[in-house]
Amino acid sequence: MTLKKALAAAVLYAAGATIANPVLAAEPDIAALIEMRQGDMKKLAFTETPADAVETGFVDAADAPFSFSDFQGKYLLVNFWATWCAPCRHEMPTLDALQKTYGGDDFQVVAIATGHNPLPAIEAFFEKAEVENIAIYRDPKQKLAREMSVLGLPMTMILNPQGQEIARLRGDADWFGEDAQAIIRTLIESKKQGS
Repeated sequence: MTLKKALAAAVLYAAGATIANPVLAAEPDIAALIEMRQGDMKKLAFTETPADAVETGFVDAADAPFSFSDFQGKYLLVNFWATWCAPCRHEMPTLDALQKTYGGDDFQVVAIATGHNPLPAIEAFFEKAEVENIAIYRDPKQKLAREMSVLGLPMTMILNPQGQEIARLRGDADWFGEDAQAIIRTLIESKKQGS
């Protein structure tokens, strides 16, 4: 076999393996995502290997139980926040805009008020910040926040469609800035290519 034929066979094999294996095709290029970090997204730290999925639950506004497995199959932008947190108030409208623009079958913003945040205070916070596209979720005893090593607020993680953490950002950020949107679009596109 000539070198030219061997290279052609290798390329065809790699292409066939990617098409035949949707899990392989669905994996985002982390190195490319790291290169995309600009502005506020420079603080976004990607993990070398995805962290184990967390099954600790949280609740919605009606105290119905939820866990990240309820959102399996989507990329999640999980934001831990509190009503008393000034930086949270600053970034929440950008999270809301991100959900409005990209929320759907492939992506969702899951904002979780952690600690003592009475429901009326959360509703007032959302009303004042004009949040209309994000559901209310709560972690009143901070059990989920402790398990996920949330040491300050706001804290935001990106979970892959299997519920594994792949990135984390400490502090507030403009989640609707061009750089954040480019990263989210890339993740959504990698999922669609794997479907």
